Amino acid sequence: MRAVVLICLLHAALPFSWDSRGPLPSLGPGSECVTDSGSCGCCMMLKEMDRLTTYFTTTLNTLEKEYRQTKHSLDKMKASRSAFSATQIDDTDTCHVSYKFDKLLSYKRVFINLGNGYSADTGVFTVPHSGVYSLALTVYSDAGAPGRKIAACANLLVNNQLVAGPREENELDQEDSVTTVVAPHLKAGDMVAVQLPGGCFICDDSSQYNTFSGFLLYPTE
Repeated sequence: MRAVVLICLLHAALPFSWDSRGPLPSLGPGSECVTDSGSCGCCMMLKEMDRLTTYFTTTLNTLEKEYRQTKHSLDKMKASRSAFSATQIDDTDTCHVSYKFDKLLSYKRVFINLGNGYSADTGVFTVPHSGVYSLALTVYSDAGAPGRKIAACANLLVNNQLVAGPREENELDQEDSVTTVVAPHLKAGDMVAVQLPGGCFICDDSSQYNTFSGFLLYPTE
């Protein structure tokens, strides 16, 4: 290929063409196509090669720019991954009841804490990145005997403000449970917690009925 291009360049650079009758005088710039169709073909091929080179260079630059943008978005998404899930009681038959005062619950057994936003000591999830989150809360209670009235309930709080308050009162049996799932837009630094209101009653054992979970659906600026 290089040899063909070199021959074309040399052919186009000569001021005349050769045939069996001897050299032909040059008719001036741009007259190669009139006097020599070979030179004209070489010029067209070189122009096409220049056009293709420009096209492929521009396309390659565009693809490299899109690749860098995609990689940046992927790296940002990986860095902002956040998820937690925990349960209330650790393999013991225990009940929590709040007769008069509201109190925060701490979920001690942690299944996952991606991003380290959840604290098992306080029960608080501190939002590491702004975005839309999925938050889920399940509460369960056992009255201990049929006919005894109890309320399985809890409050899901964000910055001490009520977001959801699932509640279920047992009627025909001694057990009840309720689940709520919300998808709020949270900001970095927001604090999510579960509160046991006065009069609410939750129980658990090794089956781990009471759970508190959340994960980032997608980040926002």
